[in-house]
Amino acid sequence: MSPQPLPGGESQGESQGESQGESNLPTMYDLPSEDLEEPGLPDQFYNYQPDLLKKTSQSPRYPQQDYLIASDLNLYYESKHPLWYKRPNWFLALDAQHSTLQQELRLSYVIWEERITPFLLVELASPDPENEDLGKTEQQKEERPKKWEVYEQILQVPYYVIYDPYQNQFRGFVLLNGKYQALDLSEGRLWLEELGLGLGLWQGSYKGAQGLWLQFYDEFGEWVPTLDERAELEQQRAIIAEGARDLEQQRADFEQQRANLEQQRADRAEAILEEERQKNQQLRDRLLQLGIDPNSLP
Repeated sequence: MSPQPLPGGESQGESQGESQGESNLPTMYDLPSEDLEEPGLPDQFYNYQPDLLKKTSQSPRYPQQDYLIASDLNLYYESKHPLWYKRPNWFLALDAQHSTLQQELRLSYVIWEERITPFLLVELASPDPENEDLGKTEQQKEERPKKWEVYEQILQVPYYVIYDPYQNQFRGFVLLNGKYQALDLSEGRLWLEELGLGLGLWQGSYKGAQGLWLQFYDEFGEWVPTLDERAELEQQRAIIAEGARDLEQQRADFEQQRANLEQQRADRAEAILEEERQKNQQLRDRLLQLGIDPNSLP
């Protein structure tokens, strides 16, 4: 499943924006990224978990500048109702590039301007909105569409993941024929072929908090380390490599010392033999001086 523009061939901005006059639509710089009527968002976990996802979403198939990662950023999805938005806890959009200037950093993700729907969307369930996350709340007449409807029918996000940190429940859905189908995540892992990464539940401590965390893993099933962890691993490897070099040098020094000792022993033995030969020769010479043939002696 490749990165998609909005459903229907043309992007939503093209099909609807042109009919209304696209120049009249607000942009990401006009639409806010936070709702002041929702204080206290996000809490600690809802800061930590998206941060871990961002730090481990290191796709081997996409340069990092070629996909966008965002958390708690308003996503405006309907040009006919430009103030309607959802605020996913975390999402990833392929081929939506990063801004390179501070002044151009997104205030919001405006779908009719971006023209690219998110590829993967993660909601962190809490006791109150969980039913909306799962599409279980009833739609009131003329009420804004709920999350499920927006993600499945309007945006058609290919992968939708919901994680309940209170129950440690990991659920995932894939878009098939325009409808979300539940995935079997009994192993606690979801492979995303397009990214060359998988998303799963990792038991460990992040920022000092022990528990089950959503984290990406690679094609070998190994958890992707964060940059800090990677730097620590590289430092450990450097220490181990330095220790190995020291050990190798110690072995080389030992072998040299042993070779020197063997040479000293050989030189000493040769010296002793030479000394014995000289003594024997002196004795032979003395016997000859006395008129005695050394070879005639028993």
